[in-house]
Amino acid sequence: MTAEELTSTEAKELQIEATSPLDLRTLFTAGVHFGHPTKRWNPKMEEYIFSKRAGAHIIDLSKTISCLEKAKEFVEENVGNGGECLFVGTKGQAQKAIEKYANESDSMYINQRWLGGMMTNFQTVKKRIERLIYLEDSHAKGDVDVQTKREALKASNEIERLNKFFGGIKEMDKLPNLIYVVDTVSERIAISEANRLNIPVVAIVDTNSDPTGIDYPIPGNDDSIRSIEIITSQIASAISRGKVSAKTKEEEKLATEADLEAQEQAAREAIQLEAAKRSEQQLEKKNTKTDPKKNSSDSKKLTLKDSKSSDSSDQSSIDSVKENKTTIKTKSSNTKKAENSDNKTEDKKSKITKKDSGEKKE
Repeated sequence: MTAEELTSTEAKELQIEATSPLDLRTLFTAGVHFGHPTKRWNPKMEEYIFSKRAGAHIIDLSKTISCLEKAKEFVEENVGNGGECLFVGTKGQAQKAIEKYANESDSMYINQRWLGGMMTNFQTVKKRIERLIYLEDSHAKGDVDVQTKREALKASNEIERLNKFFGGIKEMDKLPNLIYVVDTVSERIAISEANRLNIPVVAIVDTNSDPTGIDYPIPGNDDSIRSIEIITSQIASAISRGKVSAKTKEEEKLATEADLEAQEQAAREAIQLEAAKRSEQQLEKKNTKTDPKKNSSDSKKLTLKDSKSSDSSDQSSIDSVKENKTTIKTKSSNTKKAENSDNKTEDKKSKITKKDSGEKKE
């Protein structure tokens, strides 16, 4: 069996292992349990060490599985909520695996050299990324062909150099939500920047590593290519599942927003119909008021009513005047009768007094 056939079979096995849950046998055959010599160990990794053999530490694979499951759950949840993961692995054994599984999971990666201030001074790094995108666009449009050979060569060399360091983060327009690191010793600058910016770190920690700055440590061999690939493939599969769930969430959100918009549109249409009905009713009222035939007939009716009411009022006033006259006549006649009766009584009284005076004289 040739080397190419061997690598292809190993790739198929790794794909099967990435989709299937890990067990102790799989990790053991991949050499995940091999640690560094005992004289190079970090005492903070004691809880993840199973035993010592042939002057080297053996990693407890049961803890590797439990820590890997926790890391996968966190990564899937974070990416499912819209987060982005950055793969970091610049050592020779990790470069191909980092690039391969980052591309498979549609994630960003850095596999050549971590430049200081990649995250803490992201605005400056972003300018270099924009420069790379500009040069590639101009080269694709043919603007470079117009320049001299020296300028074209200089531009192509710049594109190659920028792609070496920023090729995996050309789509990065903001800081990542988490980073996945292989070999915490060689990537200590990246981990310190992530800790400063409160970005969660998922990393493979070997027996010589310091797990204090790692949020989700995965104890395992970070020097074996197969060990790095099997753990990185598991992280990549968790990212892929998270992106699928994020897509479904986004589709559900869009569907609910569409339903709400449809309901709002229906409500607006109902309000518009009611407003149109009210305006039609108002127009009908105005038309009835402005119609001359109807207004003339209405005015005639009103004049007839007014004339009748005026006649009735005049008649009532005449009747009241007549009644007043009759009452005045009756009152005057009564007063005259009373005066006559008073005059008669006075005459009688005067006659009686006269008679009495005559009799006294005699």
